[in-house]
Amino acid sequence: MSISKDIDADLKAAMLAGDKTLATTLRGLKSTILYEEVAKGLRDTGLEDDAIIALLSKEAKKRQESADLYKKGGSEEKAEAELVEKKVIEKYLPAQMSDEELMLIVDEAISSTGASSMQQMGQVIGIVKSKAGVSADGSRIAQLVKEKLS
Repeated sequence: MSISKDIDADLKAAMLAGDKTLATTLRGLKSTILYEEVAKGLRDTGLEDDAIIALLSKEAKKRQESADLYKKGGSEEKAEAELVEKKVIEKYLPAQMSDEELMLIVDEAISSTGASSMQQMGQVIGIVKSKAGVSADGSRIAQLVKEKLS
């Protein structure tokens, strides 16, 4: 079953169960997907799962950034609400690589490029992102590459 159909089924179940938070989050995801379909002229056929995963990754990142800002502002309640939404979104994303798995790819990329300084960081990150795909967050990749090259 496609991710979009999973979201539809989960939305229906959440509405029947009376789970307003889950239903609201899933409606927002459906809206984001629909907006992208219309923007790309794919309303009739729908987006591929890869495109939906990319969208959902962005949405999860937005929730994390919002939660961080709310925490800095002293609004723990709003931060927690953002993190709950992020957890719902992550259910539809592929599992993230462990730091150990990601470190192996980073080491391989560094050795293949011969990178030895921070000036080659972008080149290494590009290789790691292409190998890891959506199963590793860009900020985690950058952090690990930076640790290795510094």
